[in-house]
Amino acid sequence: MTDARMGLGLDVHTWGKERALLLGGARFEGEPGLAGHSDGDVVCHALADALLGAAALGDIGQHFPDTDPEYEGIGGLDLLARVVALLAEHGLAPLRCDMTFLADRPRIADRREEMRRNLAAALAIPLEEVSVKATRPEGLGLTGDGAGCFALAVVGPIAAP
Repeated sequence: MTDARMGLGLDVHTWGKERALLLGGARFEGEPGLAGHSDGDVVCHALADALLGAAALGDIGQHFPDTDPEYEGIGGLDLLARVVALLAEHGLAPLRCDMTFLADRPRIADRREEMRRNLAAALAIPLEEVSVKATRPEGLGLTGDGAGCFALAVVGPIAAP
């Protein structure tokens, strides 16, 4: 593989939307939803940005602007699949990903495998190539005040399929 590329993505949203909380396509009942034009799925959004970055194709705001009504409420897994299709148009495909969710809630341990399966399907890669982790800010830094959550993703390499 001579043209392996890596990408980094970060997404952050505040709590407060009256809708279901979706993370990596998994629905977390009893938790507040995330604000945003789309479904607010920070896990999928961070992965989408990492993929676009690895391919040097910009970011999700460029391809799915929050000013376009077509993307209002778009599901994170749908957005992620569209990014994978865009990469394919450029002769690229993801091979693996690693992501970390950061917030005091919800705890994702019981839903980790569901999230991994969802992401593997959207990325069209084997389950063993998808890593999902979480940590708590413990009162420090971004989201340490409990106002929201964020996800950080690394993908790569991406390469010609």
